[in-house]
Amino acid sequence: MTVFLLIFCILVLVTLITLAKVNAFLAFLIVALLAGCLFGMPFSAVIASINKGLGDTLGSVAIIIVLGAMLGKLVAESGAAQRIAHFMHDLFGAKYVTYAMALTGFIVGIPLYYNVGFILLIPIIFSVAYSYRLPLLYVGMPMLTALSVMHGFLPPHPSPMTLIGVFHADIVKTFGYGLVIAIPAIIIAGPLFAVTLKTIGPNGSKLINSATILPESELPGIVNSVLSSLLPVILICLGYLLPVLFGTGAISKTVAQWLGEPIIAMLFTVIISTYTLGLAKGRPLAKIMDGYVCAVKDIAMVLLIIGSAGALKQIFVDSRLSDALAVMLMHSALPPLLLAWMATACLRLCLGSATVAGVTAAGLLFPIAQHNNVNANLLVLAIGAGSLFGSHVNDTAFWLCKEYFGLSVKQTLRSWTVMESLVSIIGLAGVLSLNYLL
Repeated sequence: MTVFLLIFCILVLVTLITLAKVNAFLAFLIVALLAGCLFGMPFSAVIASINKGLGDTLGSVAIIIVLGAMLGKLVAESGAAQRIAHFMHDLFGAKYVTYAMALTGFIVGIPLYYNVGFILLIPIIFSVAYSYRLPLLYVGMPMLTALSVMHGFLPPHPSPMTLIGVFHADIVKTFGYGLVIAIPAIIIAGPLFAVTLKTIGPNGSKLINSATILPESELPGIVNSVLSSLLPVILICLGYLLPVLFGTGAISKTVAQWLGEPIIAMLFTVIISTYTLGLAKGRPLAKIMDGYVCAVKDIAMVLLIIGSAGALKQIFVDSRLSDALAVMLMHSALPPLLLAWMATACLRLCLGSATVAGVTAAGLLFPIAQHNNVNANLLVLAIGAGSLFGSHVNDTAFWLCKEYFGLSVKQTLRSWTVMESLVSIIGLAGVLSLNYLL
């Protein structure tokens, strides 16, 4: 009976979001209240669980996500991402242009959320395609692949950060394993798959005119641009390397703890980049701060959705549903990581949003991390891979690709949807391979 109630709650959630078009934050809260009552929890306990789940989930990721949004906004508006794209374009030339686009998306995708990166880089895709007289999708798909992989797999993006907090995974190990999986996924689903798209002839659209490209003279230097984008990763890795290089003395240990903390790394990066990409380029501090305010506004709803998903997860835990699920999952014939991928992929097909699918799966799959001998870092990546599967007409990214590239629905399914599914399946294969080797 417990399992049937769970399925009913998930169906209600899917129906509210997809058919009734209810805001995801409201839908999660409604289903959390419904689930608590159906599982026999006292009303006061239901409210307490919702407050705890929302607070605990946001408490572990909100600061990092907000700082990441600020950094991404600065990287976008300063022209740093544009500089990286131009440099890769000049470095690789026409023969390896798809790999240049993929590498650009990979670097820019670390601080930028997918939609922001898409809008920012789409003019560059058009420019490169026209300069080399190459098919638009052939040039653009590798970059979109890299942006999508970084958004779904790796911190500091919302879904991976939420999963790391829920499952108490190690952010550095998760990032490291994620890179091992992400690189082949990007190459296969990006440049190699793009070869099959040469015959698809999109015309583009007028939407491209809404995106602006800064003059070459106003762009920051390439070293400044790359370091500003990658500095959080560099600082966190440095925090882990310091004790190895300089021993475990008091000073070394203290500095390592500070640098290895993601919040400190992100804050330090935002402070430095505010100067290197802003003040040093003559931008007024007030204008930079206005950009940060806009960045937070852009991801405010994402934060609320993540928090409400955490509230639903807490209902599942406090109602003892997770214990019942744990018994069922432990007796499942499927490997836990494969089960996690399949559950998240189903949610992605139903809900559309990769972020919503990932944070929803966190609540459903919480028992796997608690009651099975599962590598939490790989569990995060399995869910991340599943959250990218089968993007179709209920996903905003699907329509972004269709409209900007001037595709038909059939062409978008043939290109974008297949690419996302390839990334997801390759990601699953990578997770299972690492699980076998570790």
